[in-house]
Amino acid sequence: MTDFGEQDATDPVGLRAALEKAVCGEVAFDATARALTTMDASNYRRVPLGVVSPRDADDVAAALAVCRARGVPVVARGGGTSIAGQATGTGIVLDFTRHMNRIVSLDAESRTAVVQPGVVLDRLQDAAAPHGLRFGPDPSTHSRCTLGGMIGNNACGSHSVAWGTTADSVRELSVVDGQGNHARLGRGWAGAPDGLRALVEAELARLRTGFPDLPRRISGYALDALLPEKGADVARSFCGSEGTWGVLTEAVVRLVEAPRARSLAVLAYADESAAAEAAAGLLPHRPMTVEGMAADLVRADAGLPRGGAWLFVETGGASEAEARARAEAIVRAADVTDALVVTDPAGQRALWRLREDASGTATRMPDGSEAWPGWEDCAVPPARLGAYLRDFRRLLAAHDLRGTPYGHFGDGCIHVRIDFDLMSPRGVARFRRFSEELAEVVVSHGGSLSGEHGDGQARAELLPKMYGAEMVGLFERAKGIWDPDDLLNPGMLVRPHRLDENLRFAVLPRKPVDVEFGYPADGGDFSAAVRRCVGVAKCRTTEVSSGGVMCPSYRVTGEEEHSTRGRARLLHEMLAGEVVTDGWRSTEVRDALDLCLSCKGCKSDCPVGVDMATYKAEFLHHHYEGRRRPAAHYAMGWLPVWLSAVTRTRSAWLVNSLAFVRPLAAVAKRLGGIAPEREIPKVARETFSRWWSRRFRDRARAFVRDARRGERRPFPGFGGDTVVVWPDTFTEFLSPSVGRAAVRVLEAAGLTVLLPPTVGTGLGARGGGGLIGDGISGRMGFGMLPLRRHRVCCGLTYVSTGQLDRARTVLRRTLDLMQPYLDMEDTSVVVLEPSCAAALRTDLPELLPDDPRAARLASAVVTFAEALERHAPHWTPPRLDRPAVGQTHCHQHAVLGDAAERRLRAAAGLTGSLAGGCCGLAGNFGFEKGHYEVSKACAEEQLLPTVRAATDDTVILADGFSCRTQLEQLAGRRGRHLAEVLAEGLEGDGHPSGRGRDGGG
Repeated sequence: MTDFGEQDATDPVGLRAALEKAVCGEVAFDATARALTTMDASNYRRVPLGVVSPRDADDVAAALAVCRARGVPVVARGGGTSIAGQATGTGIVLDFTRHMNRIVSLDAESRTAVVQPGVVLDRLQDAAAPHGLRFGPDPSTHSRCTLGGMIGNNACGSHSVAWGTTADSVRELSVVDGQGNHARLGRGWAGAPDGLRALVEAELARLRTGFPDLPRRISGYALDALLPEKGADVARSFCGSEGTWGVLTEAVVRLVEAPRARSLAVLAYADESAAAEAAAGLLPHRPMTVEGMAADLVRADAGLPRGGAWLFVETGGASEAEARARAEAIVRAADVTDALVVTDPAGQRALWRLREDASGTATRMPDGSEAWPGWEDCAVPPARLGAYLRDFRRLLAAHDLRGTPYGHFGDGCIHVRIDFDLMSPRGVARFRRFSEELAEVVVSHGGSLSGEHGDGQARAELLPKMYGAEMVGLFERAKGIWDPDDLLNPGMLVRPHRLDENLRFAVLPRKPVDVEFGYPADGGDFSAAVRRCVGVAKCRTTEVSSGGVMCPSYRVTGEEEHSTRGRARLLHEMLAGEVVTDGWRSTEVRDALDLCLSCKGCKSDCPVGVDMATYKAEFLHHHYEGRRRPAAHYAMGWLPVWLSAVTRTRSAWLVNSLAFVRPLAAVAKRLGGIAPEREIPKVARETFSRWWSRRFRDRARAFVRDARRGERRPFPGFGGDTVVVWPDTFTEFLSPSVGRAAVRVLEAAGLTVLLPPTVGTGLGARGGGGLIGDGISGRMGFGMLPLRRHRVCCGLTYVSTGQLDRARTVLRRTLDLMQPYLDMEDTSVVVLEPSCAAALRTDLPELLPDDPRAARLASAVVTFAEALERHAPHWTPPRLDRPAVGQTHCHQHAVLGDAAERRLRAAAGLTGSLAGGCCGLAGNFGFEKGHYEVSKACAEEQLLPTVRAATDDTVILADGFSCRTQLEQLAGRRGRHLAEVLAEGLEGDGHPSGRGRDGGG
């Protein structure tokens, strides 16, 4: 074995220079690159020296040669979703996702494809689908895991009962071994390293008897594939070697015929043990999947049959009728009390998302406490699964641990996250004892320590319990033949690291970090919030799932540092202080967060609820504390102040005029940190609340005049339930037409509409919001509220720029102004701008957790559609009967939900669904200098193509001011709030005015 010489160990500069000279791809030794690859999706953490992104097989060989000469270990990395720690290392990480990510060829006739190791599985599925083909194995991480990683771990997925493991789908592999030799592996000994055949032929008896016979035996090396009766399949044997034998550079894989139609039967059982007992009995019906889940991992409103656990059983057929008939036959054979058969593809996708997200949702117990991998995927013979689960439950109870099993019940493979305490020495010791005892339980049932994700560091130390010392010694000899210097992923599979060392939690601070937000779901601990990211990397998907948002900046740049996971990793390393050493002043974290749009998509789309928008605001607050901020923070962070000043001085016309003088506008944008490509939005000549006051005065005068004439009629606009319309900054100053329309519709629905106080007034005072007129305001009990020089504000612009002290001050004043409304029973606060509603729902109570008024206001916030549904359930909107396209605001998707909006659109005859994703403007983000191209690219993903393709009579909906602005500036199309469309529908024939280029929207 080559020694890691002292000179090389302390000379990363020399290593970097040698690699830069030898390879054509990128070589990165900076703190960001290293921090992003310290962890995968496991409990483990190792800090690499640097990261190399090879362009081709020659680059791989060159990098290995440099590292071999210097004794530097090498680990190959794909999507970084490994759960056992085998995608981390202390030397050089080879990142295959940047360049070696192509589908080289696809031959539909032979049903094969040639792929590079960095190809994401879903890209191969997309390429094969037009030919009626697919790659059989499909882990739940299919949207971001790579073929190289799947081959390295011998991944399986939910369809393994039909199509087996990755090893079953591999035909040939091109690799570079530990000695730098290029080899092409297949069936037969061609390409195998010298000595491997002799080792096998000397150990035939041991290889024939030393491996358990079960479908998910992944642990150890697959040396039995080299037996002569199995065709000496060297390529198959290489699968599951976890990068310890060689580095994959290309693969020829087998494709299978995809069924034309599928049905999904969801079978309900009392608990997971009952489901496990039943799973093996369904296999004779030849299902495509038999997946199990327990109730702790599923929302109560998920729409599943009544039960404590479920089996997801998929069937295929040449037609929908055939697939459904097979599913119904399985339901009859299962003899369950409740079941559901779904043939609709969209409905099936929604159910499968529940199962695929389990690796994330399982990391939080029902009470919110943390749970971790470690014993993520051991497997037993399917017929033994029920008995094994009972023993597993007994062992959990004996160690006072909790976990919820789920996974591939049809193959006897169980996933589980367990609430280990991996922060304290006592908890780590219990983790070790439990692991050792569970290994013995698995072996007693004839099982494999790994049934899918490989051994890595999590289980390799325990392989002697499964195979015995002599077989493990044989594994070590095989490793020595492939990689005599032990430089390829050392510490994995043979001569392993201890399962309780290199834990990623060990470097985190033991005391809570002093922070501004409350983080109630994480016990007020910022470290716990950052620990939420376990690395499942759903944020690394390159395409938006139906209605999804996360993570728009990653989809545009393709860079890990711009994914939610990447940013969480950098925050983790910032707290650790080893790689990122400047704490809150870190430029690495600042630069990674710079392209975070604060869309909050991760809050809902991330299976573990990482809220990067909040973490970004927290970081920016500390990063700039006591220092000068970027100009945009002053220009756009203080937007409510500037707009208020403009309207108070009645200078909107002047500001709007100057904004159209190009030289002056250019100077203003440069001083304000605004992107030069952006147009400055117009300020309204009359604010929403000023219009409200004028309208109320006119109504009051008419009411008094009619009363003097003896005409007694109700005061206009007073009738049913009372709602308070929130004059957010955007509605108040930039798009008051939205507020006017909302008032018109709410009153048409029979509701009484009030406004909170506005600039320079109090309730009952001239020019204010609320109710105007001493008599009425006095009778309502509002007349004694003192005058204020402030207006209500959600604090959004201050939060998004990290000015949290200012946000807290603004929110306290807002609560003071809202006090009378908070004392009224059953009064909803209607917030028309989704981002402001989200800020009031989430940021307000987290910034002021000790003020009970904050929680009251947050709970009172409703959207426009929710207000109508709650307070005017029998009101019928005008029938518009037109198609609609547009954008569901990202904050609405992530925080508020849009179910009420969808129902309201349907009731009004607005057909079609709105685009997912993010518009890219995202408040101040798209206006900031340096963000324009990313902002535009985000809009081009879904929103702009959808709107451009709309017909002339299509209504273009966009409830968010940012979305409407982006549409106008990039597509020349006018989007409108749903309230505006309904208000116009009330005016006449039910068809909103405005057609042609604006598309009626």
